[in-house]
Amino acid sequence: MELVRARNYNSLAFMSSPASLQLQSVAHAFGQQGWHCEPVEGREVLEAHFEAHHTHIQLHAQVFPQLNALSIVAECPLAPESSHLAAATELLMRANKQLTLGSFEFDFDRQQLVFRITNLFDRERFDADIVSSMVHCAIAELDRIVPLLGILLKTSADLLADLSLPLLLEREDLLPPIPEESPHEQLEGELEEEL
Repeated sequence: MELVRARNYNSLAFMSSPASLQLQSVAHAFGQQGWHCEPVEGREVLEAHFEAHHTHIQLHAQVFPQLNALSIVAECPLAPESSHLAAATELLMRANKQLTLGSFEFDFDRQQLVFRITNLFDRERFDADIVSSMVHCAIAELDRIVPLLGILLKTSADLLADLSLPLLLEREDLLPPIPEESPHEQLEGELEEEL
């Protein structure tokens, strides 16, 4: 499933110190999807940029080799006026209550909306499908909440009390379109049905 567009994949060949098997497996998963990524010098982190439906997303994939853990952090700018800050953070907290995986955060210092998802793996080479799913999840969730925050931030301060945040979260008309399945995914679905 292709939820996002990104530039071509870039390898870890330019890192000065050898990357862990975990980071190599994340880079490989990005490569399988055709996603461009750059290593962050001196850290077990890959950086990527995606154009989602509603926003541009900066994404970091950080591995923790000792734990066999991967954390995906997707973020985009968010600078609410002080009159809208409480409502914006409440919307994010209400959205978090609906999530099974990951969570929204607001970085006050950098004025960034953040979605973070972490997974522990049972081996050093991370499963590419899980890595890809984590990236898709982070981008989809951020892209889902951005237009809702846009409505909230455009609401005049004197009307904020009348804006129902639970109803705003139920809006489906602003959801990004779901990409059509590729022929390969359709074939897999048909095979599963036959089994």
